[in-house]
Amino acid sequence: MEHVVIVGNGIAGVTAARHIRKNSDKKITLISAESEHFFSRTALMYVYMGHMRWKDLKPYEDKFWAKNQIDLLQAYVEKINPQEQILHLADGQKLKYDTLILATGSIPAKYGWEGQDLKGVQGLVSKQDLELLEHNAPNNEVCPKAVIIGGGLIGVELAEMLHTRKIDVTLLVREKGFWSGVLPDAEAQLISEHILSHGIDLRHEEELDKIIDNGTGNVQAIVTKKGEEIPCNLVGITTGVKPKIDFLKDSGIETDKGILVNRLLETNVKNVYAIGDCARQREAIGLRKPIEAVWYTGRMMGETVAQTICGTPFEYNPGNWFNSAKFFDIEYQTYGWVFSTKNKKDYEQHFHWKHPDNTKCITIAFHKESLQFLGINTFGIRMRHEVLDRWLNEHKSVEYVLQHLSQANFDPEFYKKYESHIQATYNASKQIA
Repeated sequence: MEHVVIVGNGIAGVTAARHIRKNSDKKITLISAESEHFFSRTALMYVYMGHMRWKDLKPYEDKFWAKNQIDLLQAYVEKINPQEQILHLADGQKLKYDTLILATGSIPAKYGWEGQDLKGVQGLVSKQDLELLEHNAPNNEVCPKAVIIGGGLIGVELAEMLHTRKIDVTLLVREKGFWSGVLPDAEAQLISEHILSHGIDLRHEEELDKIIDNGTGNVQAIVTKKGEEIPCNLVGITTGVKPKIDFLKDSGIETDKGILVNRLLETNVKNVYAIGDCARQREAIGLRKPIEAVWYTGRMMGETVAQTICGTPFEYNPGNWFNSAKFFDIEYQTYGWVFSTKNKKDYEQHFHWKHPDNTKCITIAFHKESLQFLGINTFGIRMRHEVLDRWLNEHKSVEYVLQHLSQANFDPEFYKKYESHIQATYNASKQIA
């Protein structure tokens, strides 16, 4: 019987296992050094905040795995020998495979700062990171002050988590506005103001220079590149993630910041595939980045590779870009492409509307000449994915989108209340243009 081994039990690896089982009777072994069972990584923050228990993060009952004949192995893969099709595990065991799927995910990216390996310095990606955070910052007596380096989605999550335990938080970001490398300036400014309103000491255009040792191997303070010293008990490193591929050295499997794959998610080695955060497309798909550390793309890759392994191959095609997140009390959704102010395309024009309460706004991107709808960002307004996805595929105009926006809104009453204001703002923007 063919033995499929999947390294990594995140959303990509587990989805692959589920769909292989649906379509075959192959032997499946799912390996993870992180946790015994698959869990919802995006919900880690809610365990720390007391909204959920650890067992609540498991989408499947424990009996699910045996029932579906998916063998779970909690182990760490140290090396791969593709010639002999053998995995070398940290405990000295060897595991033979016929087909190998690498779904090893990401680890926090560090950039060689002095003191980055001190106790009290950590990221927030894995189950172990959450456990370490409970040790490093159980309350504001043990950890009265924290500094977070980096202004991405993990950074704002960590700030909210620590804030719930009344820990004083300073957040350093390189940009003039929060996440302005991704968001248009008006949105970045709105989120910056929102974060500040929650009592977070948000510092723009600030970067880490070094982390200071207190003499016992623990963090005592950080020093910014401007020379300011900020005392702290915890340093959160949220400057992005990178694929976990260090164990592939000398394996012959080609890598370039990630594991290189084609549209079938095949590596350069026969019967070895890569999916999820660790996979890098040899050729980027449209305007997408070649590596995407996003939950739903991992799920799609898992489904795609399962079909290939089960004899019905088709190319990975994630469709229109979309994503969602939360900035404290403000929910964010994006569909299609709305580039940041500094990265805006020559053909791209933005229409921006903001509610006077400074917690709701939309930005619609469209083609300057054809007026084709290119994408939308929403803050504080929840939209329907299937509607916006259809409008993008049908190349609707910005005029059409504005006239029918209520159809995409989860809360039509909201749109009816502000419809005239949104339309008036758009009409005024046309006159100015």
